[in-house]
Amino acid sequence: MADSKLLPSLDGDPVAVETLLQDVFGIVVDEAIRKGTSASEKVCEWKEPEELKQLLDLELQSQGESQEQILERCRAVIRYSVKTGHPRFFNQLFSGLDPHALAGRIITESLNTSQYTYEIAPVFVLMEEEVLKKLRALVGWSSGDGIFCPGGSISNMYAINLARYQRYPDCKQRGLRALPPLALFTSEECHYSINKGAAFLGLGTDSVRVVKADERGKMIPEDLERQISLAEAEGAVPFLVSATSGTTVLGAFDPLDAIADVCQHHGLWLHVDAAWGGSVLLSQTHRHLLDGIQRADSVAWNPHKLLAAGLQCSALLLQDTSNLLKRCHGSQASYLFQQDKFYDVALDTGDKVVQCGRRVDCLKLWLMWKAQGGQGLEHRIDQAFALARYLVEEIKKREGFELVMEPEFVNVCFWFVPPSLRGKQASPDYSERLSQVAPVLKERMVKEGSMMIGYQPHGSRGNFFRMVVANPTLTCADIDFLLNELERLGQDL
Repeated sequence: MADSKLLPSLDGDPVAVETLLQDVFGIVVDEAIRKGTSASEKVCEWKEPEELKQLLDLELQSQGESQEQILERCRAVIRYSVKTGHPRFFNQLFSGLDPHALAGRIITESLNTSQYTYEIAPVFVLMEEEVLKKLRALVGWSSGDGIFCPGGSISNMYAINLARYQRYPDCKQRGLRALPPLALFTSEECHYSINKGAAFLGLGTDSVRVVKADERGKMIPEDLERQISLAEAEGAVPFLVSATSGTTVLGAFDPLDAIADVCQHHGLWLHVDAAWGGSVLLSQTHRHLLDGIQRADSVAWNPHKLLAAGLQCSALLLQDTSNLLKRCHGSQASYLFQQDKFYDVALDTGDKVVQCGRRVDCLKLWLMWKAQGGQGLEHRIDQAFALARYLVEEIKKREGFELVMEPEFVNVCFWFVPPSLRGKQASPDYSERLSQVAPVLKERMVKEGSMMIGYQPHGSRGNFFRMVVANPTLTCADIDFLLNELERLGQDL
């Protein structure tokens, strides 16, 4: 951009600060919210990396720029970013834009505080505990503990660390030398953060024993028993089972009651990774999918996914009432957690986590819940299930679409079979050729900006699409568009 009048420092000039922010908020409302959630606009404006670098002029200079240039930078950032609030963004387990949650996020960023002590975050310390209490009640616990974490992966890692500490508290001081070989158990459909957590915590990925899943992606409790016996025979000490409620690809829910029976028999910590499926607990119609979750020791739940609370909003919930979080993670830093403060120091939650600074993640969920009420959020969940069912029925009606399986959640997995492959299922190269379809269609839709939907291989299955019905503003028209657009993009294949 050509140099113009340099922007003077805004420090100490409240009028200039207010003018800048009003202008930026205007751009955000117009570009990110109005256009970014409009079906008549593109989901993304695809550019190759080198071209995008030039368009954004990313290099940082020694001299400042004019306010006009800064505002144009803001427009460019939004213009070339993917619009995850768009009704045709089906790519991830999060989508949509809830205005009350966004209002909470704006307030959170404006106040810029850290959620570690009551003295600097009094509102949010009390609010976080109230929100966690509500989430625990939905799990089925009348008491317990919890914390908001920077993502479900960290929640899962915390659960592994807590289970290990509960069994071997000396490991906090003495480290791995205080431990025998340990074994934890999870299904082959688990989130990859379980392996990452085992590696990060020094247990090693070999400590993760993979339990078989059935054809629908659910953990098989009988194989869990077999894997526990095998680990013990090899000299390892089992300590944790991580079940999944809402697997990433197929949307499967593990049989929690049967798994809890195994854990109870062997004295193992039961963690439930409900990062994706936890919000189903709000629905009286569908919460049976998580029957048995009240028997867990810990639960990971991400309201930023199906509830559209906005990134990031990830809760780790514990049934424990012995202050295990603080005993496991605390280090009693005297410059933060003075014990002679003038208020109840139990309100200082910062020693429950590994982080020091911790962003406020409760306000967006609290404000959205206040606005929608539990009934409004329940309707949101039920509507997602209903739209997923609509998609399934439409797929069954159309030539060239084939379900991977009947879904029980809002993950709808299917193949698009292009005209050249229809009726060719008996051909020896059919599966290989079908697997090449999804990547081609993904490239076409992204470069046109018409929509975004994820694909992946899975086990012996070649690439298929995973449609995620999560955006609370979706309608049947958006579902019809998805199918029509795939037909249009793939008509020549």
